[in-house]
Amino acid sequence: MVRLGLTGGIGSGKSTVAGLLRVRGATVIDADAISRELTAAGGLAVALIAAAFGADFIDATGALDRDKMRRASFSDADVRLRLEAIIHPLVGNASAQQEALAIAGGSNCIVFDIPLLVESRRWRQRVDEVLVIDCPEEVQITRVTARSGLEPTVVRNIIASQASRVQRVRAADVVLFNGGDSLDQLCQEVDQAAHRFGL
Repeated sequence: MVRLGLTGGIGSGKSTVAGLLRVRGATVIDADAISRELTAAGGLAVALIAAAFGADFIDATGALDRDKMRRASFSDADVRLRLEAIIHPLVGNASAQQEALAIAGGSNCIVFDIPLLVESRRWRQRVDEVLVIDCPEEVQITRVTARSGLEPTVVRNIIASQASRVQRVRAADVVLFNGGDSLDQLCQEVDQAAHRFGL
């Protein structure tokens, strides 16, 4: 069985590649999806966030006010580190539970979709190989502003807070370039890489 760490900067196409790997038989464990669940109304992280940052970081529905936290965490590294200290252990526990279920179900490839894999040393030790989705920064900005409505400056701040392209590529066992608009080309690259991962 292969434990594959999938990573890349915001807007690089991680989710698309994760979906393509899922279609090819992989079990995908999505750290972002787990994080969203933890910070939704009733999520395990909500009370901890309110205690650490104040009730004004929780919106009227009882969920994390993501816009407010995004602004605070990208303007203050200490806020980001404090938030990560709450979220990351919970994501790790939930990922481990999903991994155990995948192993029990006979999965031969488990993909951990981890945006901050390179930044987090503990994740590198949990996976057998790292697959990096690489693309130019301007492409990232175009994709993210189109899908989320965030201002380009906000997207640049997010990119600046993440590992650089060079750092990610250096940490990779396999790199897929996703800088174009061709889904067919990306599918071909995923097909070639999938054999390496037992898919």
